[in-house]
Amino acid sequence: MKKNKSKTLRLILGDQLNYNHSWFETVDDSITYVMMEIRTETDYATHHIQKIVGFFAAMRQFQNWLQLKKHRVIYLKLTDTTNLQSFEKNIEIIINSENFERFEYQLPDEYRVDMILKNFSARLLISNTVVDTEHFFSTRNELADFFEGKKSFLMESFYRAMRKKHHILMEGDSPITGQWNYDDDNRKKLPKNHKPTPPLVFNSDVTDIANEIAQTNIKTIGTIDAENFIWPINREQSLELVSFFVAECLPLFGSYQDAMAPQEWSIYHSRVSFSLNTKMISPLEVISMAIEAWQKKPDVIQYNQLEGFVRQIIGWREYMRGIYWLKMPEYSSLNYFNHQEKLPDWFWTGKTKMHCLKDTINQSLTFAYAHHIQRLMITGNFALLAGIHPDEVDAWYLGIYIDALDWVEVTNTRGMSQFADGGIVGTKPYVSSAAYIDKMSHYCGSCFYNKAKKVGDKACPFNSLYWNFYDKQEDKLAKNPRIGMMYSVWRKMKPEDKEALLQQADYYLKHINEL
Repeated sequence: MKKNKSKTLRLILGDQLNYNHSWFETVDDSITYVMMEIRTETDYATHHIQKIVGFFAAMRQFQNWLQLKKHRVIYLKLTDTTNLQSFEKNIEIIINSENFERFEYQLPDEYRVDMILKNFSARLLISNTVVDTEHFFSTRNELADFFEGKKSFLMESFYRAMRKKHHILMEGDSPITGQWNYDDDNRKKLPKNHKPTPPLVFNSDVTDIANEIAQTNIKTIGTIDAENFIWPINREQSLELVSFFVAECLPLFGSYQDAMAPQEWSIYHSRVSFSLNTKMISPLEVISMAIEAWQKKPDVIQYNQLEGFVRQIIGWREYMRGIYWLKMPEYSSLNYFNHQEKLPDWFWTGKTKMHCLKDTINQSLTFAYAHHIQRLMITGNFALLAGIHPDEVDAWYLGIYIDALDWVEVTNTRGMSQFADGGIVGTKPYVSSAAYIDKMSHYCGSCFYNKAKKVGDKACPFNSLYWNFYDKQEDKLAKNPRIGMMYSVWRKMKPEDKEALLQQADYYLKHINEL
């Protein structure tokens, strides 16, 4: 005798739009999927308007796809009168009103949501379970197991283990070329007058969603062209963006992945992070498409271009997720340098005379995007040198970037960028004076400030703030073997030169909103 199936409610979060998840392989009338646009998710940070619209647009596209496949779906829009604006309240009333006998959800990637659903499920009187998202190369705890008993968490070690485990660019247990990492080949400045390939952008009309958000009091930042939304909102557009990247950008991606130039917001970057972090596409298929392109045209795509991209996906992305689940929730409150200052006002407007920061912030407000070196060595670099509280930096990054979710944002910002974890992620703080910015960009030539001046009128603020940072943090950094040379230089400076630098930095920090 055939046993009746339990009437089941399955929750799909906004960053769980995995078209290839095993949940959707068969249509089952006993199963209903629920998706919801809720204020607890729009309001836990001040998000860029493109980020909220992008998530809602991708969710609605996913709902349409489910319904075309004949799956049962309950979808709560932001302004629906029946929407109680929280996961627990909406799910509870749906379970009770429609007599569901079982509740299922996928593992959330954010600790905050994980706790909400764990606690909610524990209170439920019906059976419930949680399943994997079937997206990542590694499990939540795989990094913890890999580094068990070790004192350091070196990304390169985990990256190599992932390459071996999934047999990516490998020949037996060795890298296919005999060399694991080509990072030294990937640090070139864009040649003068070089014009990168124009980015592929989309023109989806999302005015209905933008108008719905405008009816609420949700606070957002940035701007949007709602009639021509530039980000992919479904799997087809996401795959089109990957195809464009491997054909048009990958041949120069690695060489210029650290390069920066005014008005060039994309250069040769893939910009697939939003599609990946919402799970519209998988890291395996992104890497496979890049490897296939390289195999077809090895004379056009040099190996260092490919390896740099593969390392970002299977290396950094998986590593950061592993660190997140190993160290949360304590990680999100670490403040190694005890920094306490607030972000300057111009982080929200872009109105600063420093060209590198003006360009990076305005680009972020316009496109909800900046590439990793702009985030690390321009905005993050300045925030660290200026002693900004990591909570302030976290909130800014989490809000402004379309791809920013807590699991990837807090590890990159608090760990990599701000060294607030004291060296769990990075082996040293990533700070620089104007010299590095000028070496990797074309910002300095047309800047109000003089990149060569350390003190005096129009001296570049990065120069004095750089030495001020090392002076203030000497007790915590002087013994770091990767920084020792800088302290040797600092100690050899004439006392009057050191004092002039510190006074210059003090003046700039006291007038930070005027820079």
